[in-house]
Amino acid sequence: MNIDKLLLYKVDENSTLYRFAALIEKAKNHEVDSKECYDLLSKLINFGLEHGFYDNLWHCYITYIMVYNENSYSMNCEMKGMGKGTLESIADHDFEILKELFDFDINDFGIDMDMDSILEFSNDNLKGRVFNKRISDNICELSNNLEKCDSVAEFKDQVVDFYKRFGVGILGLHKAFRLSDDGEITPITGIAHVSLDDLCGYENQKKKLMDNTNAFVAGRKANNCLLYGDAGTGKSTSIKAIANMYYDKGVRIIEIYKHQFKYINKIISKIKNRNYYFILYMDDLSFEEFEIEYKYLKAVIEGGLEKKPSNILIYATSNRRHLIRESFKDNTEVNDLHKSDTKQEKLSLADRFGVTIYYGAPTPKEFKQIVLALRDNNNIDMDDDEILLEANKWELHHNGLSGRTAQQFIDYLLGFNDLNERN
Repeated sequence: MNIDKLLLYKVDENSTLYRFAALIEKAKNHEVDSKECYDLLSKLINFGLEHGFYDNLWHCYITYIMVYNENSYSMNCEMKGMGKGTLESIADHDFEILKELFDFDINDFGIDMDMDSILEFSNDNLKGRVFNKRISDNICELSNNLEKCDSVAEFKDQVVDFYKRFGVGILGLHKAFRLSDDGEITPITGIAHVSLDDLCGYENQKKKLMDNTNAFVAGRKANNCLLYGDAGTGKSTSIKAIANMYYDKGVRIIEIYKHQFKYINKIISKIKNRNYYFILYMDDLSFEEFEIEYKYLKAVIEGGLEKKPSNILIYATSNRRHLIRESFKDNTEVNDLHKSDTKQEKLSLADRFGVTIYYGAPTPKEFKQIVLALRDNNNIDMDDDEILLEANKWELHHNGLSGRTAQQFIDYLLGFNDLNERN
């Protein structure tokens, strides 16, 4: 099997797949090196465990190679589907080789091992470290569908349909990302599965955020958003909910910290031509007087010669309406001939967010409603008077009236009840 003939789905000569392909060629001539075979099968098992795969691990592995390979063809298909022209013919050539790899029966290695442990691998109670269960299940489902394909054309159609529905590579399969120390995009596999319905109250705020995001994914004009207000009111929860709610519509969220703003232009250059809607998420955004990182952000939001990509927005949360700390001397500094310019410089960053949404602390009545709603959502067996009395005690000794305080109180009750049940 000459894997060197692949034109789009190129494989590194030092990769496990390349070694497998060489071993398959030896198997055809009954020249398998059993030590090499056991070594590669061990890598296959560990790969399956790391990624949470099950059933036929060989098929899952080849499926992973196809859905994770970012090349000119696969990226052209993401969110669009199959095209026409020369690229399709080249892809047909590659898929013939890929299907031949996929169809290889590892029993043909002829070694003394029960291959059912790999062909019918059970991973029900194990969680992959690389993928969350949703991604693992999607790849395993595609693998099972590919097993039923009799022709290369049908095989290719299944993969292209996956590209269209879920995308390709890291950006396609994952919904949320952060930056590494050197500014590379890395997936977040454990994003909280929250929805906007989990945030009690704040209906106008949620609607305003959804309206802007709906316009964004529909290709209409949309604004950068600043969610500001009191601590613990659900600003960050709202952004996490957006990541979950709009993933199927192509929204991907990249979390960027203040010290990483120098990488923003690098990140934009990588994502501006991809067929996704990217939200650059900046949590708890604020700057002290001596910090100058905000200048990077201002230039990205509005500035420079390059047109702002239409598939990128910035969503930020902050406890401050004005993101750069102002001081009394801004208004009184006598040596500054242009003190109004200094003040405008500090205010202009917040002004560049076209949509600002205020999240205020709940009133005592709203706090009670939040507690009761969380009680019902978590099936806690306490009547209204009892739980509200305990919630008021909790609030007085903790962080005051906020959704976060209410959630912490509910978490305390759940942990306490769980401990009592185990005892």
